[in-house]
Amino acid sequence: MRIIIVGAGRVGESVAESLVSERNDITVIDPDRQRLRELEERLDLRGVPGNGIHREVLKDAGAVDADMLIACAPLDETNLVACKIATDLFNIPTTIARLRSADLKAGDPLLGREGFAVDHVICPEDSVVRYISKLIDYPEALQVLEFSDGRALLVAVRAEHDSPVANQTIKDFRQLFPEAQMRLVALYRQERLLLCEGGTRILPGDEIFLLADRDHVRTVLRAMHRTDEPVRRLIISGGGRVGVRLARRLAGQVQVKLIERDLQRCEYLASQLPADMLVLQGDGTDEELLGAENVDGVDMFLALTSDDEDNIVSAVLAKRLGAQRVLALINRPAYVDLIQGGTIDIALSPAHTVIGELLTHVRRGDVQAVHSLRRGAAEALEGVARGTRRTSKLVGHRIGQIAWPDGVDVGAIVRGEGEAQQVVLPRNDTEIEPDDHLIVFIPHKRQVREVERLFQVSATFL
Repeated sequence: MRIIIVGAGRVGESVAESLVSERNDITVIDPDRQRLRELEERLDLRGVPGNGIHREVLKDAGAVDADMLIACAPLDETNLVACKIATDLFNIPTTIARLRSADLKAGDPLLGREGFAVDHVICPEDSVVRYISKLIDYPEALQVLEFSDGRALLVAVRAEHDSPVANQTIKDFRQLFPEAQMRLVALYRQERLLLCEGGTRILPGDEIFLLADRDHVRTVLRAMHRTDEPVRRLIISGGGRVGVRLARRLAGQVQVKLIERDLQRCEYLASQLPADMLVLQGDGTDEELLGAENVDGVDMFLALTSDDEDNIVSAVLAKRLGAQRVLALINRPAYVDLIQGGTIDIALSPAHTVIGELLTHVRRGDVQAVHSLRRGAAEALEGVARGTRRTSKLVGHRIGQIAWPDGVDVGAIVRGEGEAQQVVLPRNDTEIEPDDHLIVFIPHKRQVREVERLFQVSATFL
């Protein structure tokens, strides 16, 4: 696929890196020539210097033959105009815009073909807020991802030293939860993927990926961690876009204290947030302030400023002062790899939270949801089996008969609609029915194309 990316910032870079790894033809437009040279040296892509709203720049980038334009420049205005020009002048089939403004949402007439011609909208701040909200709902988890409108969940958890699953084999693990509708689809030890065989032993520190019916997730997490205490009190450090959106979302559900350094911003936040939500003017890295606000009594501490170093320091400090669980928002992916799993429980990259939304529109076949895992190394995909046994490589075939790439696992099938919808944990002899939603774990990005081809319907397939 020929894809043009407007903007080489952190989101643009992450998008380019993910798409290049799948052998797409990528061109990045950005005014910063040095930034483009660095990307060209590191990734297999082409850089075009200039402004993405200029006709000649888009033409030089190959807009005449492009299949998709992803506009993720810093300004909403640039992204909107780039999509409009891409559609009206070059007839690019699909346009995606990163928009920060809360006034423009998917479905707004201004974004339609008669307006700015934006097919899909992504907002990193909203993506981060949704991501964190799920972690607040399931505080024992490292990652919680939804499929089929939340009917099935993929949950990542760490095996703690005192957990009942530590030092157990996978066979024993399954026997611990005989009634739970869940399946272990991946096991990571540090950065290494282990085979999910019955005799494989789970060690403390291992990351376990479970796919389960949402009605059974909490039961499994409670058994694994011997607790099911909900988050009642939390502190947010940083009153920027992410912090204020999350605070609004949590209003009336959780007791929230928000710390913001800038006095003028504090005054604005106090006027916008509910009266029972305490806004404090101060520094999240101030030990005395955290102590005075009883950080040792909070269930979660969220470091959500725009400064990576401040987030790391405040999260580490909060953990040492007694916060039950801490999360740090980290813009630089290299930092995420260094600090996750240490003193800081969860390190979250905003750019990585939007990758799945973008990949959903890039995937071939009927793909409903995509989630990037292990910082882009792996993927979980929800695809719909369409067609008949004659036209499909999936419909009418048993799971064990299908030529899945090595290590790819169908973790669950969501079957039916409405009240009749159910989550089926497949076995090798499970036959795929028309319109089944298959949730597939893909351990290596290079296998994505093979999996996509399985979901494509052919009029001549025999």
